[in-house]
Amino acid sequence: MNDTGKPPANSHSITQAISRVLQEGAVAVLVTLIEAPLDAAQSVGAKFLVESSGASVGSFGDAALDESVADQAVKFLAAHSEAQTFRVEDFAPALAEWRGVRLLFERVEPGPHIVVCGAGHVGAALASLSRLLGYRVTLIDDRPDFVARGRFLDAEIELIAAREGWTKAVRASVGTGRGVAVAVVTRGHNEDEECLRAVLEAKPDYVGMIGSRRRTNIVLERLRETGVEESRLREVRAPIGLDIAAVTPEEVALSILAEIIAARRGSTGAPLSTWRRSDDGR
Repeated sequence: MNDTGKPPANSHSITQAISRVLQEGAVAVLVTLIEAPLDAAQSVGAKFLVESSGASVGSFGDAALDESVADQAVKFLAAHSEAQTFRVEDFAPALAEWRGVRLLFERVEPGPHIVVCGAGHVGAALASLSRLLGYRVTLIDDRPDFVARGRFLDAEIELIAAREGWTKAVRASVGTGRGVAVAVVTRGHNEDEECLRAVLEAKPDYVGMIGSRRRTNIVLERLRETGVEESRLREVRAPIGLDIAAVTPEEVALSILAEIIAARRGSTGAPLSTWRRSDDGR
């Protein structure tokens, strides 16, 4: 035991905890001590897992350090970073005995998953483009011919024919919603409404719906009239995508995927040149 009152975690217990986090669709931060002064070199490699729920596994052997690391892990998650190193004095200057120690913070979560509802021209283009960028992709349609394997060169795209209706297929694909982005790009109001109702129950990280302002407003109003909470409706990005004046299905897919990436990374989607214009006025 150490002065935290917790037994030090071995690699097996950390691995088990990471596996559980991934299976549950949760999020955590794995913190590894990667650099320390010579007199503390035996601590290099020590790991501490902090879950978004506040639970933790392992210990660095100091209750004050563990608490400070847990607080920093919360800020790290909010920043949407994948990995970042910090020295202890960067976030806990009062812990003088840990000065010079460097920690690696790594985000632990299921791989990003994009669920596309609707396998028309835009949906098919979005599925293919998403796979090109390395996303796990599920493409759903209630028309079996539209999700026939022969339509797609990439065998990694999961194709689902919603023969029993959209609701069951969408719920199964979205799961807990953690790490999931959903693009509703179906062929009509009724299909949009059924998909959105199923999607909003799972609270995915991102949900967007294609269509004109009029079409999307009609669908959202239908859901509102049937008792869907306003707070959930506000989470729907409709019309979907960033404004790049997209015309072709491929351009629309690019617009949608750009917004999904921006939401995942915590970006505004503003032009990178904005900083220059704000600095020199041009």
